[in-house]
Amino acid sequence: MTSFTRATALSTLFVCSAFANAAPARLLSPWDGHAVTLTNAPYACAAIDHVAPDLTTDGFYRLDDPTHSIIDPVRQAAYNASANPVKFAGQAIVKSADDFRTTGSRAAAACTMTRVLTMAREKSLTGHMSSSQAYYVQGWVAGAIAIAYLKVREASNVTPEQATLIGNWLHSIGQQTRDYYDQHTKSGKGNNHLYWAGVQLAATGVAANNRSDYDWGLATYDNGVNQIQPDGSLPLEMARGARALHYHLYAIAPLVLLAEFGEANHQDFYAHNHSAIHRLIKFSIDGVADPAPFAKATGVQQEAVKRPSGDQIGWAPPSARRFPDPTLSKYIANAPSLSVYHLGGLPPE
Repeated sequence: MTSFTRATALSTLFVCSAFANAAPARLLSPWDGHAVTLTNAPYACAAIDHVAPDLTTDGFYRLDDPTHSIIDPVRQAAYNASANPVKFAGQAIVKSADDFRTTGSRAAAACTMTRVLTMAREKSLTGHMSSSQAYYVQGWVAGAIAIAYLKVREASNVTPEQATLIGNWLHSIGQQTRDYYDQHTKSGKGNNHLYWAGVQLAATGVAANNRSDYDWGLATYDNGVNQIQPDGSLPLEMARGARALHYHLYAIAPLVLLAEFGEANHQDFYAHNHSAIHRLIKFSIDGVADPAPFAKATGVQQEAVKRPSGDQIGWAPPSARRFPDPTLSKYIANAPSLSVYHLGGLPPE
């Protein structure tokens, strides 16, 4: 048993024992109970491309770069050619789900369900993953699709048979994710990839009403916040050289959404490790205006974040609602977009 597996088991035991009496029989998502007004607005629903069970792709950073922060244009082109068709299929599902949430269109909800069911029936992404990058893409896409499904399921008249089919499909992918990270998470500590896997498993657990998947996902939250230093930094993200600030903001996103899954199920994950996530948020947001602490810690100038958008600030709305912060509110108001594909599009309302 790996260190992360043991840590997961301990965290799962804590979650189950602490909330056994309060947790509902049916796991909930941040979108459950937040119905939108249904409309008959038309929606053009193009069929998504077929996505095979297997995925062959590889990373895009230079092989001689230990910080994994310098992109190799040749490798990136190969990655885009192999991974983009898969990501585009997921993006189509995320878009139709968000179009439903913003317009109430029954047709958009039905479109989302049709697309999800297509991938479930074809067992997309359940086969051989060729590399670590393939596992990352598999998890990002499956997690985004699981969230998109959760956004529409209350309004889509999903049948029990369809719900079972989708749940079993997502669980099958999630089992591969769990196995991969249980084997590859060193010393029991993971970086942002593990937290993104946690979002995937939390969403899968809710979609399939599978407590084991849900608890594994939420355990990654503690894995992350327990690494936050007194100054608010994450050591594994600070090791990313010129992209350290970028990866701190990127790591916050799954942690906040995991906390929101906890809130939906009456679990206060924001308070874990003495509310350490607030130190991480403050340190990272301060770094947007003044990246000097990141430059000093890494020894290199940071990539500029001139106007935070979805990938940097899309996680912020639910956090700012619970914990008002004028700086966050300003960034949210000025963001060109708040959609984050890996978070399943737009944040919880």
